[in-house]
Amino acid sequence: MADVAIRTDGLGIRFRRNRRARRSFKDLFSASRRKIRPGEFWALREVSIDVRPGEAIGVVGRNGQGKSTLLKLVAGVLIPDEGSVTVTGGVAPLIEITGGFVDDLTVRDNVYLTAGLHGMTRSQIDARFDGIIDFAEIGDFLETPYKHLSSGMKVRIAFAVISQLEEPIMLVDEVLAVGDKAFREKCYRRIEELLAGGRTLFFVSHNERDLRRFCTRGLYLDKGALVLDAGIDDVLDRYNADYGTR
Repeated sequence: MADVAIRTDGLGIRFRRNRRARRSFKDLFSASRRKIRPGEFWALREVSIDVRPGEAIGVVGRNGQGKSTLLKLVAGVLIPDEGSVTVTGGVAPLIEITGGFVDDLTVRDNVYLTAGLHGMTRSQIDARFDGIIDFAEIGDFLETPYKHLSSGMKVRIAFAVISQLEEPIMLVDEVLAVGDKAFREKCYRRIEELLAGGRTLFFVSHNERDLRRFCTRGLYLDKGALVLDAGIDDVLDRYNADYGTR
C-alpha cells in the first residue's frame, strides 16, 4: 500500500432528492445497502481507482456528474454508502471557498483558525503568517470581518492557507476560477512548485488548458460512473467526442 496515495474500491454514495424522501430507521440498518429507494439517487457508483504518490489527476465531466463528490469523499468530508476510500497521508483540500472560515471573525483570526483546523501549530502559523498574507495580497484587510470580503478575496485567503500545508495530497476544485487572472496564474505557479516537490494532485476543472498544464492522467465521470481512466489527452478527447465541447 506504500506505493498508493489514494485507493477507492467500488466507491459509491447516494443522496436524497428532497427532504420528504426520508429513510426510515429500518432503512438505515437494512442489510441491503445497495438497493436504491424512492427519492434517492446514486451521485457516485462503483468507482475504483489507484493513485500513485506524485501523480497529477484531472477530473472531468459535466456539472452534477460526481466530480466534487469524489473529492469530498477523498477528503473525508463525505462518508460512502458502499465501497471504500483509503488515503495514505494527509490531505490539503481547496474544495469550497468558505470551507472552515467563519463569517464574523476577522481575516487574521480566520487564518489562525483554518490553519489550526488543518493541523498547523500556533508557532507554525506565526512563522508562516506573513507569507500567507503576502501571497493573498490582503494585508490591508487583516481586521476586516471575513463576511465583508469579495469572493475573489476569499479565494486568495483559502489558497494561501492551504498551499502552506505540508500534506502530501492536494485537492483543488473549480474555486480558483473565481479569482482574477493574475492571481490565478500565481496560484498555478505555486501548484507547479508543489508538484515538483512530489505532491499528489486531484484537480477538478472545466478548463482544458489548465488540465493539460498540470495533469498527466484523467478521470472522466458521467452520471456518477467512471467512464474512462487514462492519459489526460485521451480523457479530454473522449469527453469532447461525447459532448462536443471543443
